[in-house]
Amino acid sequence: MGTLFVVYAHPDDEIGNSGAMMKAKAQGHRVVLVTATRGEVGEIYNMDEAASRPRLGEIREAELRAAGEIIGVDRQEFLGYRDSGMVDTPDNKDPRSFQQARLDESAGKLAAILREERPDVVVTFGDDGIYGHPDHIKAHHVTNAALDLLEREGSPVKKLYYMAIPRSLMQAFVDQFPDQAQEQAGRNMRVAGTPDELITAQVDVRDYVARKREASAAHVSQNDPNSWFAKIPEQIYETAFGTEYYQLARGKPGSRLPESDLFAGVDS
Repeated sequence: MGTLFVVYAHPDDEIGNSGAMMKAKAQGHRVVLVTATRGEVGEIYNMDEAASRPRLGEIREAELRAAGEIIGVDRQEFLGYRDSGMVDTPDNKDPRSFQQARLDESAGKLAAILREERPDVVVTFGDDGIYGHPDHIKAHHVTNAALDLLEREGSPVKKLYYMAIPRSLMQAFVDQFPDQAQEQAGRNMRVAGTPDELITAQVDVRDYVARKREASAAHVSQNDPNSWFAKIPEQIYETAFGTEYYQLARGKPGSRLPESDLFAGVDS
């Protein structure tokens, strides 16, 4: 069987395509998750801010490992950078941050893990980082730079996908919520959402939605108990998150579009 290799910026980024990760694991594939930072600049909920902030990276690493157990991840690795926060903040300018890391250095770290795993399928963010977070965008560039290294060495990956949210789905999802929630989600609509015509894979993960929500809940420090997201009814949650969408960026489709499996055509 093959290997699914996932690259993200922070603990909890993996939830967006955790259904496909669970599906790959159920099919007998190996699942590897690489995270660039430990999310030291994230929000803090459900715990004391003063006590938790100095050790938030440690807390979030433990949360990620708990989520990985639920998902079924075989190997978890960190690239060892610090969370960059948002643009024009002190965290973003910190020399330890992912944002400040040289591309060749960070790509070299990732390439070393890729060489060990020789994955068939890689998943990361597209160039918009879903909602424009600088670390998400950096993960996109680092992943592509690492894959370029492997390609020059004669070991190209069979498929690279970008996790995607179709623009039409984003709008339909927002429309189901009260005005306050629509306003919050609408702010992200300016940068989030892949044009529908670029979507090449739709993966049915309804069988894994309950575990997907359980894995999300494992990120205790990041879950605002008062948010509209936490109160989504099960039926709407399944509708919104029971299908995952991807854009094929490298390699060839393994079936008629849209593909229903990220490993389609890999073994043929």
